[in-house]
Amino acid sequence: MTLNRKHKKQFNFHAHRVLSHHKVQEMKNYVQHGDVSVYDHVNSVAHTAYKLAHGLRLKINEKALIEGALLHDFFGYDWHNDKVKRKLFDMHGFTHAKRAKERAVKYFNIDRHTQHVIESHMWPLTLRNLPRSREAVLVCIADKIVSARETLFHRKSGT
Repeated sequence: MTLNRKHKKQFNFHAHRVLSHHKVQEMKNYVQHGDVSVYDHVNSVAHTAYKLAHGLRLKINEKALIEGALLHDFFGYDWHNDKVKRKLFDMHGFTHAKRAKERAVKYFNIDRHTQHVIESHMWPLTLRNLPRSREAVLVCIADKIVSARETLFHRKSGT
């Protein structure tokens, strides 16, 4: 599905505040899946969630959806090179959503709705954080779709 001009404008309106921030720009320096940066990953998740919402004609809080999607992996480190041995439930997959939410609150002063979108995006891996809004469900689903696509089709050279 492609977005019409009105929806593209609305998306860009909500995305600009987040994408122009220097801490978000730093996400270009970290790899998420394959050869895709965290910055490009969150952009893809935001666009996918937004397109799903409009394709399904769902009434959503666009600001919470877009900002939550763009900040869902705002954890601020290279998770591939973490050499520290950790217990199972301290591993990146279980902990990064909380760290992303905490950083998003610090740098963007996001509301509770947007915080929930971020902290629930790893469900069902993190069973305690069940998505409880349309926006959270859409970001959770979009993240799975985009992550699978990046993992399968955006391989690093030589792998």
